[in-house]
Amino acid sequence: MPRDDTPATTPDASGPAATPQELPASPARRKALPSAGRLGGVLTAVVLVAAGGGLVSAAALSPQSSASSRPVEAPLAAVPAGSSVGVCPGPARLLEGTPVGTDPQFSPESATARSDVNAVVLGSSGGVLPGSRLASLAGSALVELAPAAPESGNSPPAPPESASSAPSGGAPVQTAGVVSQRGVDGVSVLSADAQNGRQAAAGAVMRYAADDGDLRGSAAAACQQPANDLWLVGAATSLGRTAVLNLTNASSSPATVSLDLFGAKGQIQAPGSRGLLVAPGTARSVILGGLAPGQERLSVRVRSAGGPVAAAIQQSVLRGLTPGGVEFIAPAAAPALRQVVTGVDIQDPAGLAELTGKPGFGDAGPALHITVPGSADAVVAVKLFGRDGEKALPGGGAVTAKAGSVTEIPLSGVPAGPYTVAVSSDVSITAAARLTRGLNAAEPVDFAWSAASARLGSQHVVPVPGSGKRYLVFGAPEGRATITYTPVTADGKIRAAAAADIAGGTTASIEVPADVEGSALVGYLVSAAGDPAYGAVLVQQDGKQDVSTIAIAPGAAGQEQIPVTLGY
Repeated sequence: MPRDDTPATTPDASGPAATPQELPASPARRKALPSAGRLGGVLTAVVLVAAGGGLVSAAALSPQSSASSRPVEAPLAAVPAGSSVGVCPGPARLLEGTPVGTDPQFSPESATARSDVNAVVLGSSGGVLPGSRLASLAGSALVELAPAAPESGNSPPAPPESASSAPSGGAPVQTAGVVSQRGVDGVSVLSADAQNGRQAAAGAVMRYAADDGDLRGSAAAACQQPANDLWLVGAATSLGRTAVLNLTNASSSPATVSLDLFGAKGQIQAPGSRGLLVAPGTARSVILGGLAPGQERLSVRVRSAGGPVAAAIQQSVLRGLTPGGVEFIAPAAAPALRQVVTGVDIQDPAGLAELTGKPGFGDAGPALHITVPGSADAVVAVKLFGRDGEKALPGGGAVTAKAGSVTEIPLSGVPAGPYTVAVSSDVSITAAARLTRGLNAAEPVDFAWSAASARLGSQHVVPVPGSGKRYLVFGAPEGRATITYTPVTADGKIRAAAAADIAGGTTASIEVPADVEGSALVGYLVSAAGDPAYGAVLVQQDGKQDVSTIAIAPGAAGQEQIPVTLGY
């Protein structure tokens, strides 16, 4: 609050008000000094008025004992929990106008591309499923999990069969609503109504996979809660690299989006990056190469005024005619002094060194991208924690990252296996790590980006893709943590929980089974206790060089209270 430095006005101590009362003057004196007497009277009156004003001001500012002037605390108003909304990106697509070759072997289009969604909506402890559905962005229902709750005064409908599987006369059994490998051809939205004053616990994941075409490989992303401020790290627009930012507005309010672009040499001022209108119920694609061409490293901050948006970058690589992979870059944690990235699976160091030494393959190895949004350079320390403890980076892990730019730190040179990356800095940063799959330059390879994420809490809904080799990867950079993971199967049942005790400074990888007791596994309920722990889902494919990672979304929010101040 600005400080008022204007000096206070006080009566002059040398003026008439400061002199003792004088004896009456003689008549001659009174006659000789008529003007002086009148002037003194006027000044005396002014001083008295000023003094009176000071008394009034002092009385107004001094503490009062009366009850009417006691400070009143701002009351807290309860804000009802809103619906849970998860926006799933649409399938990976080629840019419009991409020429289609006559030789099917080198056609940019894919004949095998497929995209599907897996989703889990957790029911209440009483066995009732919240109103929930998977729908297209336009609103047409794809899967109805449970009808919306009836309006007050109406009798509630019977819960669907999957929402209550208690035996007749027995206690209710908690179950889940499940979407299993539902094919999609566009943006989809999972929504679940609030229940018992809390946001519904729900989550979904979309996976794309193709065995041919320029977008060969696999890409997966958790369906994200829309927000007004998002950070995406890991894009590139250099030769053979294509980055398309997809913005989705699933709300009923227009969104005006502004983009802040950060490259290897500093922040990029790009005409056309401000005031991008995304109408309600629509999606908009922005080709980042048109705003920031030739960038080997690019981070994007997405800020929305009005309706919140979901944002993901479709990143793909093409080296000549050989596909180099495709991925959805998801938002990373907001800038902070400490960031943790897990699910970073690193290949054999000798093979990586040979591959990345070839022309055009410099980005075919694992690396950490650090974005410094402020005006001061960051002194960064990077640590890698594997299955059996910390592994030293060849460069030592201490780096100065330039302000307003993106810095790359190679993560190669350590033994193969899953890792957790912990980054500490003296100024706020955000980060993401690239992991790659494939060591033969003559064959297609793939890559993925794992973004910095928040600490795990209680009851995260973690859906997993319906195919491939899937792993839950957890890291505890410092102290010991216990992770409880409970399978959810396609029949809506919540199975017996398992637990993993993770020593401080290590990473654990748990393979996900294809099914539990004959029913396909669709996801998990994950909870963490103890010291800070972090997690991600790693997806690979037998016999293929496919890889993708999926962030674990935050848990459901309860009812919040905010202070309300009345007045001006």
